[in-house]
Amino acid sequence: MSEAKKQIASAPQPAIEHFDVLVVGAGISGVGAAYHLQDQCPDQTFLVVEGLESYGGTWQIHRYPGIRSDSDLYTFGYRFKPWVGAPIATRDEILSYMGEVIEDNQLDSHIRYQHHISAANWSSEKQRWTLEGTRKDTGEAVRFTSNFLWMCQGYYEHAKGYTPAWEGMDKFKGQIVHPQTWPEDLDYKGKHVLIIGSGATAATLAPAIAADCSHVTVLQRSPTYFIPGVNENELADTLRELEVDETWIHEIARRQILRNQAEFTRRAFEEPEVVKAELLSGVRAFLGDQYDIEKHFTPTYRPWRQRIAFVPNGDIFQGIAAGKASMVTDEIERFTEKGILLKSGEELEADIIATATGFNLSVLGGINFSVDDQPVDFAETVTYRGMMFTGVPNMVWIFGYFRASWTLRVDIIADFVCRLLNFMAAKGYQSVVPVLRPEDADMPLREWIDPENFNPGYLLRSMHLMPKRGDKPEWQHTQDYWLEKDELPKIDLEDSVFKYQ
Repeated sequence: MSEAKKQIASAPQPAIEHFDVLVVGAGISGVGAAYHLQDQCPDQTFLVVEGLESYGGTWQIHRYPGIRSDSDLYTFGYRFKPWVGAPIATRDEILSYMGEVIEDNQLDSHIRYQHHISAANWSSEKQRWTLEGTRKDTGEAVRFTSNFLWMCQGYYEHAKGYTPAWEGMDKFKGQIVHPQTWPEDLDYKGKHVLIIGSGATAATLAPAIAADCSHVTVLQRSPTYFIPGVNENELADTLRELEVDETWIHEIARRQILRNQAEFTRRAFEEPEVVKAELLSGVRAFLGDQYDIEKHFTPTYRPWRQRIAFVPNGDIFQGIAAGKASMVTDEIERFTEKGILLKSGEELEADIIATATGFNLSVLGGINFSVDDQPVDFAETVTYRGMMFTGVPNMVWIFGYFRASWTLRVDIIADFVCRLLNFMAAKGYQSVVPVLRPEDADMPLREWIDPENFNPGYLLRSMHLMPKRGDKPEWQHTQDYWLEKDELPKIDLEDSVFKYQ
């Protein structure tokens, strides 16, 4: 044995703490999981571990100007916690809301911050998970064991966003930033800012900084759809005037929004050209008939093949109409000292370039998973309803919806997990794993999400890392909340798809 290995072997091992359930991540999913565990599984001990210094996940990481939700808080908020503000909320408002959930339910004693998990191994012999990690504030090694592992760490790399490697980036004399790691001391006042991107981040950032900049230019390779509208819920406001209880208002508003979203989604598939015309009409109402809507705001794909962001009060369109912001639809040839040279030959000059170009997908938080010390390749597994994986016992992953609020799936998966845990406790089972049944033997396996159904760049770039799906509902992540809200509560826990020990 080498001297280095001897030192490692002789080094004191961290004490192991055991919990019935270990939740990884204290973002919108992890906080929701903690609430439901406490509420529905009072006999289960649980711990939430979070790598950041506080709760919030996405809302803790992203701090660029103007950051806000791109879907309404009546559905992005939890079903058990009424939302009382405007439908589209700021980062600070969302963090405050989550803080109230933690405080009101005394969840803080169940959360450990600055705990980074690096490895997780399932032991069939011991019928439990062992997780290893590091306390980021002290550098100490930490170890936990748990009967059940609930992954709530999100879907993208937290350390950095996705920025393509364009030619000449090193030649640019200004500053290049990504919204995911926006510097708190970035001075953009009186400067020309060029934002690369066409999604919700670009549409949020541009109007937030436009008043302080000399000009903001949004450069996009291709357009995306937006839904401009007033940032209010008329029904909820009317009910408040009638002094209806906020719990009722929350539920009624949620139901109305979900019904409207279901109808919109149906129409996007069945009459895409009509929906497309309606969306473009909303943009034209701000920019007028003389603006080139066809070039800058007319995507080549049908509505809902990518997420559609709500634009409160049409603020980015107002900025364009006022001359404080402008859209450029072109492709990048290369970066220059002064800015960006486009393939059309035009050069866009800038002091600051913000690359609002998306995320790097992270499958299960980049943790090294193993089962009986054998590494797990999730691309070799088959997903059970987008939350469990063949060959991986006692683990559930929350991956939310693209076409509806993420949190809607947090609540209904939590119901399933709690029902499963209570069922296993009553039956005396220690573990469960989804297995392909004899009738699934010849089932064709395909990419996790059908790109014809939904095709954002971050997903397409990393699809090869994701689990496979089958051609049956139970072996797919359907992305259909309106189907799952009825189907998941009806899952037969004694179905042969579940193998218990």
